[in-house]
Amino acid sequence: MRTIKTTTGVDIRLDGDLLAIIETLYQEVTARRELERSYQDMMREIRHLLSQMTDQERSDYLAESLFHNTVRFENDKLAAYMRKLTEKVRK
Repeated sequence: MRTIKTTTGVDIRLDGDLLAIIETLYQEVTARRELERSYQDMMREIRHLLSQMTDQERSDYLAESLFHNTVRFENDKLAAYMRKLTEKVRK
C-alpha cells in the first residue's frame, strides 16, 4: 500500500479511507497545536498531502469526500426537519 507523509513526518496509507486522512489532519494540525491553528495552517497541510497524490488518487478521494459531505448534508437536513416536526407536536 502506498503512503504519503504529513509535514511532521507521519505516514498516511492511501487505501481509500478518507476518515483516516481526516483523523491524521486533526491530530497533526489541530491537536498538536492545542487547537491553535488557522484556516491557512490546515489548508497548507491539505495541499502538502494532495501534492503527493497522483491525479487518480486525488480524484478518488474527492469522490469519497463528496459522498461523505452529501450524506452529512442529507442528515443535517433531515435532523432540521425532525426538529421542526417535534416543535409542532409540542405546541
